[in-house]
Amino acid sequence: MDIRILRYFLTVAKEQNFTKAAEQLNITQPTLSRQLSALEDEIGKALFIRGNRSVTLTETGVLLKRRALEILDLEEKMMNELLEKEELIEGTITIGCGEFAAVERLAEICKIYKQKYPMVQISLHTATADSVYDMMNQGLVDIGLFMEPVNTEGLDYIRIPDSDHWVVGMKLDDPLACKEYVTKDDLIDKPLILPTRRNVQSELANWFGKDFNKLHISFISNLGTNAGVMAAHGLGYPVSIEGATKYWREDLLVHRRLYPEIAASTVIAWRRNIPYSLAMNKFIDEINAFKA
Repeated sequence: MDIRILRYFLTVAKEQNFTKAAEQLNITQPTLSRQLSALEDEIGKALFIRGNRSVTLTETGVLLKRRALEILDLEEKMMNELLEKEELIEGTITIGCGEFAAVERLAEICKIYKQKYPMVQISLHTATADSVYDMMNQGLVDIGLFMEPVNTEGLDYIRIPDSDHWVVGMKLDDPLACKEYVTKDDLIDKPLILPTRRNVQSELANWFGKDFNKLHISFISNLGTNAGVMAAHGLGYPVSIEGATKYWREDLLVHRRLYPEIAASTVIAWRRNIPYSLAMNKFIDEINAFKA
């Protein structure tokens, strides 16, 4: 069955008139009628109910229309994929992110993307969500990974729910290291190292409740790595997300989850309704495919 004839058939089905369809296809009406009559002979069933002024589809015609649309859609996708393979896609994509577990998901996306488009360079910028958000608004960062809460106004994004958990770090010989988890009562009199972000501090304030004002906040730190260094020197207990603890030295620090647990969701976001490069559009496709 010729793809060209399927297009003829779909045009007649759309126009419900052989003459109008022939004009649209830029062929003569007798030629079109002859081609589709041959198709009916090949199938062995009528495809059209022919009236004086218009034609309608038979039950077989309706089925063929559905399958023909699927075939032509598949052909278009195949041709696009073949053309993309021949097309040299290059450029740079800048990704801003913090230190958290969802970076593992980002790595999975990047791995698939680099296999398809090896000429594209990906630039990683590690910073807090506030800094990444500002850089995105300035056009300096294309993709941002944010731990919630974050303002998503003006952004398209996918959410990775409960992708991280809040923990507290301590030295290996600390009494808290013997506990399965750490409660707020365990931390009231401890020198704490809290995240810089105000939104995140608010989350912790909700967790501590009325005792938040009693806390001894020794340091604030924008990223967990340096907070871990301070903790290794006995200067405090960093309250951080679990993903950031991968950057701590296991021979110096351990971590325990807070209880009641605080789960953190992450969003992978990009600015909405702006023109992007082909490389960037392909990366967005990979993000959405990961979501699916």
